[in-house]
Amino acid sequence: MTDLGAKVEQFLREQHPPTPFVVIDLDHVEDRYHQLAKAIPGAITYYAVKANPAQPILERLSALGSSFDVASPGEIDMCLSIGIDPQRISYGNTIKKRRDIAYAHSVGVTKFTVDSMEELIKVSDAAPGASVCVRLLHDCGGADWPLSRKFGCEAPDVVRLLVAATAMGMRCGVSFHVGSQQRDLDAWDNTLERVAWVFEQARSQGANPTFLNLGGGYPGTYREESPTIDAYGRAVTTALARWFPDGLDEIMVEPGRYMVADAGVLRTEVVLVSRRSPEDFERWVYLDCGKFHGLAETMDEAIRYRIRTPHDDAGGPTGAVCIAGPTCDSADVLYEKSAYEMPLALTEGDMVDVLSAGAYTTTYSSVGFNGFPPLRDYYV
Repeated sequence: MTDLGAKVEQFLREQHPPTPFVVIDLDHVEDRYHQLAKAIPGAITYYAVKANPAQPILERLSALGSSFDVASPGEIDMCLSIGIDPQRISYGNTIKKRRDIAYAHSVGVTKFTVDSMEELIKVSDAAPGASVCVRLLHDCGGADWPLSRKFGCEAPDVVRLLVAATAMGMRCGVSFHVGSQQRDLDAWDNTLERVAWVFEQARSQGANPTFLNLGGGYPGTYREESPTIDAYGRAVTTALARWFPDGLDEIMVEPGRYMVADAGVLRTEVVLVSRRSPEDFERWVYLDCGKFHGLAETMDEAIRYRIRTPHDDAGGPTGAVCIAGPTCDSADVLYEKSAYEMPLALTEGDMVDVLSAGAYTTTYSSVGFNGFPPLRDYYV
C-alpha cells in the first residue's frame, strides 16, 4: 500500500518540518515522463503546469525535453523564468483575457485553445498567425474528476470553428479531455471516433486541421485501482490507428496528475480524535490539513486518497471514521461517506501520510484561510 520511494521515506524519517507539508520525489517524476513517452510513442508531452508548478519539477521536465501546458500568464512566466522556449508552451485555458492573449503572443507563445467563436476572434485579433486547438466537449463519464461542465463545444461547433480559424489564416487542430483520473479505457476510442468525423467534415468545408491534442486523464494511484499506463497506451494507440490510419502532423498529450501525483506524500498531524456523542459509532479524526490546505480534491469525495498511519503494521483493530480538516468551516470535511477506517489506536499527535498527493495540493492550498499558513513543499 505504501510504495513510497526511498528518498521520500528517508526525508520523512530524518526531517521533521512543521506539518502539513508535501515532499516530492523528482526521480519519480522523471520516470513517469519516460513511461508515458514509451506508452504513447510519437506523442509530444505538454506537462499540465497547474498540477504542480514547482520550479524543481519544471526544471527536471524541461531538461528531459518536455513541453508545457499553461493556464495563465503567471504560469507562462514560471516557464520562461527557467529558460523554457515559448514554442514549447501551449496556452490551454479556453477562458483568457484579451490582454493575456496579447501578452502570451508578445513573448513568443503561439499555441492557444478555444471553444467558442468569441474566444477564437480574440485570439485572431490579439495573436495573429497563432495556432488554435478547438476543444471538443466530452461528458467525462468514467472520470473521478470530470471537466465537462465548463469546457468544450459540440462536434458541429468544432467544425464551424475550424473552418473559421482556417479562413482567419491560423493553423488549427482539435483537443479534448476525457476527465481527470479517467479509469475507462474506452473513453479515448469513443472520442476519437467523433474527432475523426470532425476532421472529415472540416476538411470537406475547406478547413485543414493537422494536429490533435489528446489531453490528460492518465491516473494517479488512489484508493480504487486503475489500469496500468501500458494499458492506457495500448488503448490510445489502438484508437489512433483505427480512426487516423494515415497519421497526423502532431499529436499532443497533457499529463498532469499522472506525472506528479504518485511522486508526492503529504504529511499531516492528528489534531483530535473524538466522537460527537457517546453513542456515535464513527469517530471523527481532525487533521491539520484539510480542504483549504491542499486537499480540495476531496470535494464531493471525488479523489479518495490512500492514507497511512503509524499503527497500520501493528495489526490492531480499526473502526469507521469521518475525516476533517482544522478550520472553522463546516465544509472542511474530507471523507464522511466513503467508508474510511483507521486504527482505534490513532490519537492526537500521530503523523498521518496522505499518499499520491503530489498533484493539485500545493496549488489548491489557500494563502492563509483562518490564519493557517499555506502547504509547505519539499523536493528530493
